[in-house]
Parts: sequence; structure tokens; C-alpha cells
Amino acid sequence: MDSTQGAEPLLVNGASLHVVNGVNGERPASPPSVGNLALTEYSAQPSPPSEDATTSKMKDIVPDEFLLPNGHVDYLRLIITSFPRVREVCSEVPLTRAVNLSNRLECNVLLKREDEQPVFSFKLRGAYNKMAHLDPKESWKGVVCCSAGNHAQGVAYSARKLKIPATVIMPKGTPSIKHLNVSRMGSHVVLHGADFDEAKEECARRAKSDGLINIPPFDDPYVIAGQGTIGMEILSQTNLQKLQAIFCAVGGGGLIAGVGVYVKRIAPHVKIIGVETYDADAMTQSLAKGERVLLKDVGLFADGAAVKTVGEETFRICQEVVDEMVHVTTDEACAAIRDMFEDTRSIIEPAGALAVAGLKKWVAANPSADPTRSVVAITSGANMDFDRLGFVSARAKYGEGKEALLSVNIPERPGAFAELVNAIMPHAITEFSYRYATESEANVMVGISLADSGSRRAEQLQAIIGRIRQSSDMDVTDLSADELAKSHLRYMVGGRSSVPNERLYTFRFPERPGALSSVSCVS
Repeated sequence: MDSTQGAEPLLVNGASLHVVNGVNGERPASPPSVGNLALTEYSAQPSPPSEDATTSKMKDIVPDEFLLPNGHVDYLRLIITSFPRVREVCSEVPLTRAVNLSNRLECNVLLKREDEQPVFSFKLRGAYNKMAHLDPKESWKGVVCCSAGNHAQGVAYSARKLKIPATVIMPKGTPSIKHLNVSRMGSHVVLHGADFDEAKEECARRAKSDGLINIPPFDDPYVIAGQGTIGMEILSQTNLQKLQAIFCAVGGGGLIAGVGVYVKRIAPHVKIIGVETYDADAMTQSLAKGERVLLKDVGLFADGAAVKTVGEETFRICQEVVDEMVHVTTDEACAAIRDMFEDTRSIIEPAGALAVAGLKKWVAANPSADPTRSVVAITSGANMDFDRLGFVSARAKYGEGKEALLSVNIPERPGAFAELVNAIMPHAITEFSYRYATESEANVMVGISLADSGSRRAEQLQAIIGRIRQSSDMDVTDLSADELAKSHLRYMVGGRSSVPNERLYTFRFPERPGALSSVSCVS
């Protein structure tokens, strides 16, 4: 592929980055800017590597035959030669058609089921590939990593397969289910420090003092190449002429870098699209700025993809191969988890659902007259915390737009509640929260079910709000996108009561429109 002619500028949320689609080290239109950031998401004291230092480091990791003349890694060759190693532990998981999603989105939605790998995550590919390429003269001492998630399980599984001693450093507050799973695979788990910063420091100390090899989660050529074998499988499992885009969840960038660097060499017409949450978008901000950024805080709902800064090498590759980045909300991720369950009867973790959520959002914003076009979402993991399922179930309807949450200010007078119910009809009220506060007015929290058709939901909601406001003494606020309201305010039931001897009642109603109108008898 010629990287200097006929190249299209990359887009991140619609903004052109003016980057040429060169891959495997071919230089972009302007050289990537190296930010003053460290290599992992847990670093609070970043150090500024130079371009020369980065190239020199690659020579220490990868043999000369896998380097291009400019010193960058020849990822096409590295991925192809890594494939047999990766297949020693990872199966070629199916590319499954999501029937329900395909029908709803009017295109061919394909799911690359990396959640079906032995450790229920794609992370095994990169970890095993890195460890399988270690020199036995050095690896006999053992390896070490700092992780409390899928990377830790990938390292532990690989260590057992390769018979290499492994030490996994986790913060002291790590849930027992996570460190017990790693221990059962035979790795030595060390709980150290109050947070990941302290755990990472201990990991570095042990690597130096004990001569252990640190296995990075994403910023390493062999890890990137291991994840890139997913791209090889996708292209062999689908019709390239119909394949329009591949969606990847983005954390540190190892998955999208590996898949993208391979796909762009073999099928450059296929879009590589990354997906992040709004509160953990280090890659989106980095691509937009042209250098790696360090986030002050990250949201932890999709904890498998919550990083403060992306990798140095992964960022360099992503500048060349990523076409677009898509933001999704927590609710949209929850809706994607439900979509996966409805199509496959499998439950995936929030980070694993990001690609599906981004695919849905992108397809809706980019309609096509061709119902046979194919789009692929990599479902990257299924290590779901069971206690989160209640939250996911409650928020999925908001992510799909099937339910709205309204705060309505109504007068405290007989008949006002009946007027509100009539304004909402014929839609079903899914949630209702009221508490007497003052003699003049009351604040009511109302959940409303909207139509199944996505194109009609916004119109229906605006019509409901308009009917409520037609009453001169009622006002309404849409809180459907307000995180504080959905997580906390809805459960406060009107706040503090000033009524002496207040009594609480529970009513049970049939699930049908108009059922709440019978409560007007108590007003």
C-alpha cells in the first residue's frame, strides 16, 4: 500500500487529524509528537522518551529481522509469525452474526467472540505471545506483572502453559474473586499498596531486585502482535468486499493497534474505529491533540478499558491506522450488554461491550442503503462482576432510549396528579416517586416507557413534555441523561419530610398504561 498518495485524512469525532494511513512504521504526514507521559495508565510521574530512545528500545525487544529500515517494527511479519504461537492457547473464536442487532440496524452485524477464550478475554493472546518469545536463559527466573484484571489472568494462564514462574502484583483492596482466580492458575499473588500506583512501584522493584521480566499489558511489540492475530482471523472469516468497519474497545491501545496495523495492510478500505466512554477517553484526546495526554481521573464502570494514558508504541500506531473514535455513555454500554445477551445468551463485561455500543451509535449516524454491508464488533471480555448486573439491567433501557426520567413540579392541590397522568397517557409509567414537601407545590420523579422504534422516541418524549407544560402551573425537566439523578436523586423520594406522623404505603399496579390513574382517589 502506498502511504503517500491517495490517503484520506483520519477522523476523530468528525475532526480531521491530517494523518496519512501509513502502517508498520511508515511515516505519517507529520511525525508523531511524543508526550511527556509514562508507559502505563497508573503512572503519576511520567518521563519524556525521545524518538531515538523509542527506536532503540525496539531493537532491544525485537530481532533485527523484524525491524524496518527506519527502526520501527515490521508488524505484518511479526503478527503472521506470531499466529502459530498464539494458536497454542487461543482458539479461532467464531465471527457470529447478531441476528437481532442486524435486523434492527439493517446491516450485517458480526461479533468476534473473544469473550470465549480460555480466560474469557482477548488479553491471553498478547500475554502468551510475549512470554512465548522470551529467552529461556532469562525467563527461568520468572515474570512479573501489575494487574487486577484480564491481563493478570492472561499472564497466569500463559505462565502455567509455559512452565514459567509468575508473580502478579495487585492492590490490597482487590476483590478476592480476582486474586483467587489468578492463584488457582498457579501464579504467586502479592497484595501490595492502597492503589495501583503503589502496586506498580512494587512491581518495578521486584523486577529489578529479583531479575524478573515485567510483562506489560499493552505497550510491547509482542503483545500488540498477539492482539493483531484477531485481525488475521477476522479477515479470513468474512467477505472483505462487504466489510465496512471493525470496532474495538480502547484502553491502553494494544487491541486496536494490533488489529488496525494488520487490517490496514491487507484491506485498507476497512475502517478501524475505536470506542471509549466519555469519562475514560485517553486515546480520543491524545489523537485529537497529536500527543499522549494524561487524564486526571477516569471513570471505572468499564474498568477493563479505564486508563489514564495510552501506550507510547500503541499511540504511534493508532495515529496511522485509526480512522475514527466514538464516545459512548455508561447507559449505552449497559444497553449493549443486554443486546449481547438477547442475541447470544452470553453476558459480557462493560469493557467488552464497548465495541457493540460504539457500533450501534456509528451505524445509526452513518446509514446506508446497502443492507448487506458488514460491520464487526470485537467482544473483548466477559469477566463480569455479578454484583453489577442489577445496575446494568436498570440502566440498559436508558441507554437504548426506551425509558425517560422526568422531574415534574406540580401544584399541591386535588386533581393535579390526575392531570399529570393524563398528560403522560398513553405511555406506561415505569417509576413514580412522590413525597409531600410544602403546601404549595410538589416535585415528582417519573419514569416513562417510550416506543420501541428509535426514530420515534425523541418525538414522543417532546410531545409528553409539551403536554405537561400546557398546564400553567406545571413544569418539567428531562433527567434522562443526568448521571446524578439516575444514580442517587431518584432514590431520595422527595428528600426530608416536614409532615408529623408520616405514613408510608406500598401500592402494586398492573404493568399497563393508565394503571396509576387510580391513585387519584387519594389526592
